[in-house]
Amino acid sequence: MMKQYDYLIVGAGLFGAVFAHQMTTLGKRCCVVDRRPHIAGNVYTEAIEGIDVHCYGAHIFHTSDREVWDFLGQFCSWIPFINSPIANYHGELYNLPFNMNTFYQMWGVTTPEAAMAKIETQRNGISQPSNLEEQAISLVGTDIYEKLIRGYTEKQWGRSCRDLPAFIIRRLPVRFRFDNNYFNDPYQGIPTEGYTRICEKLLEGTDVILNTDYLLCRRELNPLADRVLYTGCIDEFFGYCYGALEYRSLRFETEVLDLPNYQGVAAMNFTDTQTPYTRIIEHKHFTFGTQEKTVITREYPSPWKKGMEPYYPVADEKNLALYRRYAALSESSGVLFGGRLAEYKYYDMDKVVRSAMNLARKEAAE
Repeated sequence: MMKQYDYLIVGAGLFGAVFAHQMTTLGKRCCVVDRRPHIAGNVYTEAIEGIDVHCYGAHIFHTSDREVWDFLGQFCSWIPFINSPIANYHGELYNLPFNMNTFYQMWGVTTPEAAMAKIETQRNGISQPSNLEEQAISLVGTDIYEKLIRGYTEKQWGRSCRDLPAFIIRRLPVRFRFDNNYFNDPYQGIPTEGYTRICEKLLEGTDVILNTDYLLCRRELNPLADRVLYTGCIDEFFGYCYGALEYRSLRFETEVLDLPNYQGVAAMNFTDTQTPYTRIIEHKHFTFGTQEKTVITREYPSPWKKGMEPYYPVADEKNLALYRRYAALSESSGVLFGGRLAEYKYYDMDKVVRSAMNLARKEAAE
């Protein structure tokens, strides 16, 4: 039987869309299938009250990879946006990431030397951190840990900071200058028409099938193409034969408010343990919106169970060992695997694009 497609791509998110575009550009025939009713995966955005709403959590594009920045620039124009979130601890407000503004707000210090000296007195002599709590205290001291890290992190991960690995915050930004730019990357922005529009353009020339669960229909779908690229959960692909990998999930509560400005910043983190959500996103501030109304989203972390959307892999030693068993299975499956769920890793968007481009180049070379 003549194959209809060169590639069947499972997942219409950023990885699948970039790969489909690259292969279509090379003259390959691609079909993308997704269980959701829309393309763009977790970067999906939709307009509410004229405001571009990030439906699955805030996505701020940032990269040091000029090729990736220029590649996406073919499909959008960028609004320059510097991520400068605010931490709210029982009504006390602090600038993030941790910088001289934060240290002044916390201790009243006005020089880098005074801030370093204050942190040094609070490091508790920790030289080899064995968990996240010790790692945080060794970097920024006990005051900042207790007010701005512990509550937020324990809500996010659903466990004590003493039970979390140190590497989760090993790259915690700490700056001894007055600088609220969360990222160090030279290229930062928000697409003017939203991420969904980028994916629409990436998928031009590709057939797209939505509302279809590949894993329930693979017998019918696999014969359509020479090759399959799978971007879903790798353990689910193999029927959880070794057991399920662990994730954390999120619940989003979005509300339209009849006022022009709710919190004055795109992202406000709530770092106490009593507030049940981790942050509130006010979407219009990503694009300097002037609409009469505003749209906010509260993010509630939650345990993950089968059937829920997985967001953050719990990448501890136990889960990574389990993932490696599935990865070994994938190598002999004849299927391509790519993206955060298939590779069980947290991916920034630019790294997703880069990985998909690399896989497409590898395929083109074979």
